[in-house]
Amino acid sequence: MRKAYKLLIPVIALTGFLICPLGESFAGNEDRVGQAGATELLINPWARSSGWAGANTASIRGLEAIHSNVAGTAFTRQTEVIFTRTSWLKGSDININAFGITQKVGESGVIGLGLMSMDFGDIEITRTDLPEGGIGTYSPQFLNLAVSYAKIFSNSIYGGFSAKIISESLSNIKTQGIAFDAGIQYVTGLNADKDNLKFGISLRNVGPPLKFDGDGLSFRGNNNLSPYDFTVQQRSASFEIPSLVNIGVAYDFKLAEDHRLTTAGNFTSNSFSKDNFMFGVEYGFKEFFMIRGGFMYQDGIFDDADRLTAYTGPTAGFTLQAPLGKGGKTFALDYSFRATDPFEGTHSFGARLDL
Repeated sequence: MRKAYKLLIPVIALTGFLICPLGESFAGNEDRVGQAGATELLINPWARSSGWAGANTASIRGLEAIHSNVAGTAFTRQTEVIFTRTSWLKGSDININAFGITQKVGESGVIGLGLMSMDFGDIEITRTDLPEGGIGTYSPQFLNLAVSYAKIFSNSIYGGFSAKIISESLSNIKTQGIAFDAGIQYVTGLNADKDNLKFGISLRNVGPPLKFDGDGLSFRGNNNLSPYDFTVQQRSASFEIPSLVNIGVAYDFKLAEDHRLTTAGNFTSNSFSKDNFMFGVEYGFKEFFMIRGGFMYQDGIFDDADRLTAYTGPTAGFTLQAPLGKGGKTFALDYSFRATDPFEGTHSFGARLDL
């Protein structure tokens, strides 16, 4: 027990180091809803972890951890590759493609790369004199690229950080910026392996404000004092990105030989919306078949008039995983569903290779 307390000291110290400089930034202030930009950073594009409703901050493992708690990428066995296709708010014709790879380097380090791209389809170009369009189409480009590094510090402590490039653009206007994530996980327990109780904390989307720029902010004008037209450049206000803190815990129950049940909970403190409470559970058989479900709660989630998100709370998903020969290599198919109102939910399909 004394050893466990000693191991908790660096965890608590790092937690304080991450949170204290932010001061009042993480107050869960719903009065600031709509004041942040680049909110696609809040979308989980991965099929396995999204079925938990984001509750598995403490127990997430491998490449998908690059989204919610980068420390979990330190559990990559050797090489992991994932591709996921998400139908976001089905009926809106918006799709999300995500690709990533993590690679173990040395005895305890893991580097990772994650890419998320949103496909909005073709949208009609309209003007005040042509409100029905008919003059062509355009397609917004939203792209997030994350580069990460995680490390095993001991049998109990795992940590990591990532840098993300944010890019949003139209044909004549764009913005680019950078954000940073950091996270830690602490593993302990009362079972023989002392690994069935997990704690996690992550700080996400910390970075400077963004600002749009481009020819789309200018127009041709004139005045009565000059016979010539001139170009008027409009100013674009800067905006902040949606920073947040995740704090989670998870516990594994061994029901019988080859049967596992994991429960997890997470608290998210958002700087530009209501705080969230997530709860999730996953059943696994020999790690070949896993089924999971979760619920995301925030104040007003059950009231259409007060709810500040399209998500209504429930999530679910499953995984089918098969071994590829000897050595622990596997191939898996993942699926998740997130209930929404309006639209017909968000559906994610993923394929992964663990080599």
